[in-house]
Amino acid sequence: MFNDFKVMEERPVYIQVKDYLKRLIIKGALQPDQKLPSTRELGLLLSVSRNTVISAYAELENDGFIYAVQGKGSYVAAVSASPVAAAPFCEIDWPSRINGYARQAVELDRMKRGIRAEKNVISFTSIAPDEKLFDLDNVKRAFLDRMAIEGNVLLNYGYAKGYKPLIDYLLKYMEHKGVDLSGKDMLITSGFTEAYDIVLSALRRKDGGAVICENPTHYTAIQNLKLNGFDITGIPMEHDGINLIELERALTERAYDCAYFIPSYHNPTGIVTSPVKRLAIMHLMARHGIPVIEDGFNEELRYSGSHVSPLIATAGHGNGVVYLGSFSKVLFPGLRVGWVLADRRLIDYLESIKRARSIHTSTFDQSVLYQYLHNGNLEKYLKKARSEYKRKYEWTKLCCETHLPYKRLSGDGGLHLFVEFDEDFDTTALLSACSGQGVIFTPGDMFYTDGGGRHTMRLGFSRVTYEDIERGLEIIGRTAKQLMG
Repeated sequence: MFNDFKVMEERPVYIQVKDYLKRLIIKGALQPDQKLPSTRELGLLLSVSRNTVISAYAELENDGFIYAVQGKGSYVAAVSASPVAAAPFCEIDWPSRINGYARQAVELDRMKRGIRAEKNVISFTSIAPDEKLFDLDNVKRAFLDRMAIEGNVLLNYGYAKGYKPLIDYLLKYMEHKGVDLSGKDMLITSGFTEAYDIVLSALRRKDGGAVICENPTHYTAIQNLKLNGFDITGIPMEHDGINLIELERALTERAYDCAYFIPSYHNPTGIVTSPVKRLAIMHLMARHGIPVIEDGFNEELRYSGSHVSPLIATAGHGNGVVYLGSFSKVLFPGLRVGWVLADRRLIDYLESIKRARSIHTSTFDQSVLYQYLHNGNLEKYLKKARSEYKRKYEWTKLCCETHLPYKRLSGDGGLHLFVEFDEDFDTTALLSACSGQGVIFTPGDMFYTDGGGRHTMRLGFSRVTYEDIERGLEIIGRTAKQLMG
């Protein structure tokens, strides 16, 4: 016994000794009331210092695994769940217990079944920010600043509605985008996805309901709409946004519980809806009395042209838009912070749903983000990020134009471009052929609400080097031409 202990580098040695002995006790290798070696003896057996064993014994005694007898040494305590007294063996057939919701979640989980980016593979699948651009020094400074101010508070429970300094900052941030804040309020969430799911759960009916959106659209949105039981009607996109004629026709054919739009750097097409169309959309939604869920995706990653106000700003005094915001694509996705800006009465309901589900978003994350923003770092970081991503965007666009036999290329900003080939072309087959050559991308069919889009693909460039962008697109283009014959 004690001859299989090995010291690892990543943890304090006394904790490793404690965990090792605890494991022997729980497994029954050390029996209740068995005398343990002296601290000096065990130190020699394990090749560690005596002080290390003294600390390990003290921790084990505090945890109730051993007890000390004055003048005699340390002994193994009787643990309440020893192997001898273990509960009867039980084997649950979990797949038979799983409900339809969970089964559908697995069916919709394309990420789980997708091709993984192995080492040295050129991957155009991600639209996450490039971690090489992360502003680590200022994030550390924000963390230290906030912990110095109210560290004890930040490590305790927070409020379901959110961290008030962050809410106040984001309200001003949205006001600077042209939003009329009268009658509105904000809820902080754990990223966009939770915000979206909470809003859908508040709006859905017993039979789910109906939603109208752009086609194609954000795949996570499609997942959540289906899991919440919504029937989805997708409206085709044009070069400047949703097809208004098709949208109006669909609105006259049936009633909808809500609409979902991504007006800026649309995912996956990268299209920015024009100001004229934004106004027209809001007129149509107001006429039919349909609330709009606006996804503020990538709104800050504008590389050229003038600022375009979000739909919630276009709505003016109206309360028909529910805006979902997040800095995940422009700052740090690891800080799971998003927000909902909407009518005050709706936020009141959403706050209660949030409290019932997860109590609150990490106050720690919220406070670090707030301090980072408060310190004036967002503008400086965005300037650097826009400059780098703009160069990558232009390079990717040029490489697409040089190498790909596409029919249409779209993307006005953001972190991706969208490629459409002739309608009889299959990008799933193209992916299969390219993956064997060390290049992968995201087939576009997953973004379509009606099963279409097999001739399309999304190219995320944010985390790909310039050299790999050219080399990867050259391989994709050459392979596509071969498949086309």
